[in-house]
Order: sequence, then C-alpha cells, then structure tokens
Amino acid sequence: MMKVSVCVPVYNHENFIAQMLEGALQQQTTFPFEIVIGDDASTDNTPDIIQTFADRHPDLIRAYLHPQNLGPAEPREFAGRNNVLFLLKACRGQYVALCEGDDYWTDPYKLQKQVEMLDANPDFSICHHNVEVIYEDGSESHFFNSPSQKAVSNIEDLLRDHWFMATASILYRNYFLQEDFAPWHAKAAAGDWALVLQLAARGEIAYLPEPMGVYRKHRGGLSNVQATTNAFFIQNRKEMFENVNEWLNFAYDSVVQQTVKKYAAQLREMKP
Repeated sequence: MMKVSVCVPVYNHENFIAQMLEGALQQQTTFPFEIVIGDDASTDNTPDIIQTFADRHPDLIRAYLHPQNLGPAEPREFAGRNNVLFLLKACRGQYVALCEGDDYWTDPYKLQKQVEMLDANPDFSICHHNVEVIYEDGSESHFFNSPSQKAVSNIEDLLRDHWFMATASILYRNYFLQEDFAPWHAKAAAGDWALVLQLAARGEIAYLPEPMGVYRKHRGGLSNVQATTNAFFIQNRKEMFENVNEWLNFAYDSVVQQTVKKYAAQLREMKP
C-alpha cells in the first residue's frame, strides 16, 4: 500500500510549481510516496512544466492535466473546488500531505517526521507544522504559528473558528479511501476547513513546531477572495458551521452557536 500521497492542486502557477515539485521530490523517506498533481486547465505554461517533471519521474508523479477547467465558474469563491475534490479522492496513500502549487517544502525529512508522529499516535488524525509566510509585495516574512501554538489541538479549537494550520503543513490519515466526504463538504467555499473539520471529528491534531515549508501570499491566491470583507463568503462560512453542528449531532452546540453568532453579527454590520 502507498504510504503517502502528496496532493497538489494547481492553477496558473508557472512561476512557482517547479519549486513546489522540487521540494516534494527531495523528501527522504523510509516508505513509498507519490505526488498526485492536478492542473485545472491553466492558461499559462504550468501544464508544460508539470509534464516535464512527470516525464522525468514517472514512478513518483501522477499528473492530471485537465483540458477544461473543472469549475465551478461561479461563484468565484468556489474556484478550483472540483479539482481539489477530484485529487483528494485520487489519493491512494494511507496518509495524504497537502501542498498547493504556489507553496513549497524546505525540510527533506518533513514527510518522514509527520508519518512517524501519526504512526506512533493512532488516535491522532492530523499532523501539522510551522511554516514561513512570505509576501509577493515584499512585506516582512513571519512564521504562521506563534510560539504559543498548542502541541495538541482538537475539533473544539476549530469550532471556535480558530484556524491554526497552514494548508501546506497538513498530513492527515486518509479515511476517505473507503468513505465519502460529508454531504455538506461540497457546499463549503473554504475547502480546507471542510476537510479538516471532518478529520478532527475522528481524532486529535498534533503540531510540530519546526518550520518545514513556505506559504506564499500573492495577488492570485484564493485567500484574497475568501476574505472577511466578502459578504457571500461570510454567509457561506456561517452556513458551514451550522451544517457541521447538525452533522455532529449538536455534540458541541454551545461552542458552535458562539461562532455562528459572531458571523451573524458581521453580516448585520455589512448591510447598508
């Protein structure tokens, strides 16, 4: 069985994708891993770069170069969702490591360290680590996690609307080899939240404090669309928490209600 699948959604990342793939290919492991990469019909040179790497490493890279964008085209807050869902289901590893095409890893033992953590702790569903955040506009870089980040977190931390995992740092136990995603997953604009909430419902979250990758902030990133100034996104986030609350049979209702109230207040403030 494949131990780790590295899941890489890509769109118009010609300036970044080579660095991402080099960081994945340099991983030193005692187990087999694969790179599952999906280009969502990029309009730049990204597909050609991916194909070059795939030709050089046919035993490691499974490349899906979609001739048409998988969408959905609207709303824009859902851009790339179908490509991500396709790739997540294509991952056949016991574990899945996430890294979008514009981020990259810097530690050649990243996968080894995270797998050893989850292998030794079967009650944990996720392992994440610190990363450096760098900015296209030259703003000063900083670490994603503060020194106070907890070594062990759980679903209640997430339900309090506290996001503490850089997507490029996440390695998770692949429950979805045999199971479908929750029915509300496809309705959530924030796909990383939807995925992690389902995982956290199955086990705790381990944190490794050393920085082992880079999260790149730039104008083309989806985080610029999924912003706190976007009323559609805030409404969608509120509905996601409401759906999760029901899915969890209201086991954390008092926690979720506080989060839902916060988003409802933001929406009221946004109305003219």
